[in-house]
Amino acid sequence: MTKLHHSLFAAGLAVAATPVLGDTWDFPTPYGDGIFHTANIQQFAEEVEAATDGGLDFTIHSAGSLFPHAEIKGAVRSMQVPIGEFFLSRLSNEDAAYGLDSQPFVATSYEDARKLWEAQEPVITELLAAEGLMPLFSVPWPAQGLYTTGEIETVDDLNGLRFRAYNAQLEEFAALAGAAPVQVEAPDIPQAFSTGQVEAMITSPSTGANSKAWDFLSHYSPINAWVPKNLVVVNQRAFDRLPEDQQQAIMDAAEAAEQRGWEMSMAEAEEKTQELADNGITVYEPSEELVAGLQAIGQDMLETWDENASDEAKEILDAYRN
Repeated sequence: MTKLHHSLFAAGLAVAATPVLGDTWDFPTPYGDGIFHTANIQQFAEEVEAATDGGLDFTIHSAGSLFPHAEIKGAVRSMQVPIGEFFLSRLSNEDAAYGLDSQPFVATSYEDARKLWEAQEPVITELLAAEGLMPLFSVPWPAQGLYTTGEIETVDDLNGLRFRAYNAQLEEFAALAGAAPVQVEAPDIPQAFSTGQVEAMITSPSTGANSKAWDFLSHYSPINAWVPKNLVVVNQRAFDRLPEDQQQAIMDAAEAAEQRGWEMSMAEAEEKTQELADNGITVYEPSEELVAGLQAIGQDMLETWDENASDEAKEILDAYRN
């Protein structure tokens, strides 16, 4: 065998030994195994694996263990991984359409959140398609509540507090409330509080309970500020390379995961709020003064949003309101 033939033969063996994309897919997620979003994704993966008789398997990398949260979308886009999950409004700096579900007091109930997603989905699908990505399913968090080390009676009580932020909207919200925003991912919340890096946060009862918030703070108020969502996306080229039966299995499991995820979220809101109370956190209804102050901040933020939003983003808000 000549050197050329030997090289070609070796190259052929290398190609043959490379797993075909679609055999096993790495699936990064930003949240831990105890979060219902991750449990829902695990069930999605199991349903696809069952429907394809093991022809398409997933390895779930939870809690940012494969890629940090901020890098997951880019990793899917660049085909470092074919599929991934991220918090939708993290993309609001790319286009305001991504961040509407995290605008304070725009959609504060599951009914409103569903209506907003129906308005968002076609626009977001088009935006992601331009980057070679396809949304598979979106699942909301429970409505966001306020966690502190004492009862907050008015917005003025937030002044000067170091405030955990997880997206651009919360950074703006904290600043308008006179607080100091600090970027902290969900898995790092306990350490951030214990070291004094943050003193207050707005997040879901799910994240609060999963973080064992009772270990580092004392009060929770269900202000129902917004109902943000996570999004699972797939790389379009990776998806297109799959056999049609595997593509259909993914779409069927995605539809089931979205419906199941919304139901899980609704059950979670009640259960985790009770868990907070059972572990000693004082759960209190927000005062009229606090709600009024928070809504005023939300209105200021929406006016700023409107000045900078794309036409497509404004169409989402119009469709939602009408």
